[in-house]
Amino acid sequence: MREIDVAEVSSAVARLAEDSNYRLSRGYMARLENVLSIEDSDDARPVLEDLWENACLAAEGEAPICQDTGVAVVFLEVGQGVHLVGGDLAAAVDAGVSRGYRNGYLRNSVVGDPLLRENTGDNTPAVLHVDVVPGSAMKVWFLPKGAGSENMSRSAMLRPADGRRGVVDFVLETVEGAGASACPPLVVGVGLGGTFDLAPLLAKRALLRPLGAQNSAEHLAALERDLLASINDLGIGAGGFGGRTTALAVHVEAHPCHIASLPVAVNLQCHAHRVGVVEL
Repeated sequence: MREIDVAEVSSAVARLAEDSNYRLSRGYMARLENVLSIEDSDDARPVLEDLWENACLAAEGEAPICQDTGVAVVFLEVGQGVHLVGGDLAAAVDAGVSRGYRNGYLRNSVVGDPLLRENTGDNTPAVLHVDVVPGSAMKVWFLPKGAGSENMSRSAMLRPADGRRGVVDFVLETVEGAGASACPPLVVGVGLGGTFDLAPLLAKRALLRPLGAQNSAEHLAALERDLLASINDLGIGAGGFGGRTTALAVHVEAHPCHIASLPVAVNLQCHAHRVGVVEL
């Protein structure tokens, strides 16, 4: 049995809150550089160049990539051999969010009640997902989720007979309906199967994957490739200015489902694809 003090979790969340809002991953920057090399739209190319410069300046100056520093979505994988000590885990996560957003001068975007709309003042509470896994390690993912892309996300309960074609059509309709509002170029998370509640969670979890890393199941990897090509054929482009680059990647996650169901969800992520991870 390995003991981990929840204070370590809190510190990790605070660091990730700042780092993920300041710095895009190397994989993301490499992909952005790649699409810049092939984009031939005179309208869209300057947008991609501005996004590249913005990301570089944010990292150099330790300033937010985007003014919308998002809802703090935290995923924890806790090994079965881990014994958490020192207090309440959820409270420790929220303490880390509060500290990170305060120290990083990040915007507080969370209201305590969806209807009363009073700001909580420190971007808490986080949206917390905890999974128990084999082993004696613990992983912490931090995903700041802005409202522009989140508001354009969708889910549906398709009929099994709709099949692959129905899934493709729903994803394309979602992206096309979002247009420029989701701040493309996008990363598109797709959740398939499970239940009404699980499919959107799968779609969000798909965004944690290293950019462009394919699903290990070949038929799902093929679906990812086909979706990416079809989305980029829509011609929405960077910032909605047209061109080749509406999406940088499509990640699909799937789960078994009922014989009478085909749940599907699309969680869109804007050009500020901010995600951080650390292992404790």
